[in-house]
Amino acid sequence: MYKKILVANRGEIARRIFRACRELGIRSVAIYSEVDRSAPWARQADESYELPGMTARDTYLNQDVIFEIAQATGVDAIHPGYGFLSENAQFAEACLDRKIDFIGPTPAAMRALGSKVGARLIARQVKVPIIPGVDGAEYDDADLAEAATEIGYPVLIKASGGGGGKGMRVVWREEEFQSALNTARNESLSSFGSDHVLVEKYFVNIRHVEVQVLGDRYGNIVHLFERECSVQRRHQKIVEETPSPAITPHLRQEITNAALALAHTVGYISAGTIEFILDPKGQYYFLEMNTRLQVEHPVTEMVTGIDLAAWQIRLAAGEPLTFRQEDLQQYGHAMECRIYAEDPANDFLPSIGKIAFYRPAAGPGVRVDDGVEVGTVVSPYYDPMLSKVITWGNDRQEAIRKMIRALQDTVILGVTTNIPYLLDILVDPDFIAGNLSTSFLQERMEPWHPSADMSNSTWLALASFEALRSNEVQNLKGKAEKTTEEVDPWCVNPRWRNVS
Repeated sequence: MYKKILVANRGEIARRIFRACRELGIRSVAIYSEVDRSAPWARQADESYELPGMTARDTYLNQDVIFEIAQATGVDAIHPGYGFLSENAQFAEACLDRKIDFIGPTPAAMRALGSKVGARLIARQVKVPIIPGVDGAEYDDADLAEAATEIGYPVLIKASGGGGGKGMRVVWREEEFQSALNTARNESLSSFGSDHVLVEKYFVNIRHVEVQVLGDRYGNIVHLFERECSVQRRHQKIVEETPSPAITPHLRQEITNAALALAHTVGYISAGTIEFILDPKGQYYFLEMNTRLQVEHPVTEMVTGIDLAAWQIRLAAGEPLTFRQEDLQQYGHAMECRIYAEDPANDFLPSIGKIAFYRPAAGPGVRVDDGVEVGTVVSPYYDPMLSKVITWGNDRQEAIRKMIRALQDTVILGVTTNIPYLLDILVDPDFIAGNLSTSFLQERMEPWHPSADMSNSTWLALASFEALRSNEVQNLKGKAEKTTEEVDPWCVNPRWRNVS
């Protein structure tokens, strides 16, 4: 097993990996940009080092500086998290050249399945249905526009080597194609270091379903069932769940077998996710593979009991899987909501500022993965996701009820968040019934405005809280017999320990 791992990422996923390292008895190294200097996740590593600069390209995508820190600290491996360098085969190879393990698949598997173009070729070989489309690298702009016309509008332009909705544009009419192509390429180059795109047929009324897989270096590969990720805004998932309300046992068998066939073809090692779209008739098409840990991995952990972050590390270190496919089962239902610092009533513009007060949800069946605390600065340089709230219930309806309560219990002041928007999704009749598609938000939630402006009352509540805390602390300080620990304001009320 490794002795020390550098996490080449930030935010809640960095904190998640640090936690897995601690549980495995591995020392961890954090890297952070100038704007993340005071971030709570950076303090949770055993060692932390600053990256000069603030933009992603200068910091978390700066391979030269990352390797300098990795070699200076003597790490055995680098964990890329998700986004940034997580699906960069060149970076994975550079790790191996320096005798540092890359915690993820082999560079060859990453190129084969991580590339949307290469993955389509493999899917065709193993007879998994694929979406009609073309590789942008094989065409000049004029020929690509002609190919899009032959495919039939609407079409989707998307980055070959990325994810998370970046480098993606839906094109509805021929006259919009060139502008959308330029935008998608520029965004792909900025986010993933490559302007390679492909063009596919865009299906309107479909579901987005994905299958989690784990593979070891001894040829053992298992799936951990499916996740429903249809509730998306601009191709960015915001609500995920498992099991999918649309998947029958027969369809689950088909779609998971297809995922395993793809993974076996390249001898896949590590955690990975094979994504599909599902049409109203129940026909599925292979979409892409993400050769990394997914943002929504906690819902799978909640229903299977498998620690995906820890297993990703164990598999990279050469350990074999200790369970077989028949050992895995789904228990209950899990759901995840992503909390963003953004204003849903103002075209989802990012909300920049400092978090003045933060109280995460808690309670039975509730998990919170976050990377913020009071005083955290939300900057314009990175994704504005603050936290993920995950709930578990015996069935889907219980998971929804717990999620509503958990979001209502979550308090974040100082920046605008999408919590009211998420709550309105959860009470929508179609959502409750499981009638979902990737156009759900566009059809059911536009235009959207908050039902009430609670800003004044929440700020008054915070002021009252702070006044009460200050008064009690002063009372304690006035008593000479009190110990230093008792004067600690967090000891006035143990519940306050969950606030910061």
